[in-house]
Amino acid sequence: MTNEQTEGAAAERIPWTDGAWTTEPVAATVEGDALRVAAAEGSDAWRHTAYGFVHDTEHALLAPFPVGSAMEVEFGADFTAEFDQAGLFVRSDDEHWMKSGVEFADGVLNVGAVVTAVRSDWSVAPVPEWSGRRVRVRASRGEDALTLRVAADDEPFRLVRVVPFDGTRTASAGPFVCAPTRAGLEVVFTAWRRTAADATLH
Repeated sequence: MTNEQTEGAAAERIPWTDGAWTTEPVAATVEGDALRVAAAEGSDAWRHTAYGFVHDTEHALLAPFPVGSAMEVEFGADFTAEFDQAGLFVRSDDEHWMKSGVEFADGVLNVGAVVTAVRSDWSVAPVPEWSGRRVRVRASRGEDALTLRVAADDEPFRLVRVVPFDGTRTASAGPFVCAPTRAGLEVVFTAWRRTAADATLH
């Protein structure tokens, strides 16, 4: 799959000021076209499965995400501590949301997603070669699904998951960062874009 096939129509840049935070970060500073976000220690998003807890303290900057559109974010993946993570967050309500991107776990950078419909699940695959690189995360919203893709630098997008997602639900989406185990994590987001949803899965 080429980037042109995946990205489709020309993208519209979303101003950082157009979003609303689910949880305010320690700091969020606009630096030219970029946004530097400092995460609070213990910030995370998870519901029940395996761990038994509910965490809803992620720092997600969200804007409307209607059916037929796609949302994309870019950031630097310079992570060093367990469960450092960033990417794209899609939210309908407290019990129906998704996060996709990269996360440092068990000593290696992973690409993956957490999909939550009352309870969370987690899928990952190691991408150690992406460490320190620019990561792009893209979600396309269809009538009954989200299609999640991730890429490093200007490489072609990789299909990560196709997720059931009710098209009648109101949803919002945008960049997110979490630092479950430490203070001091900062992530620089270099782009936030909206465009038409991907026309095909392959």
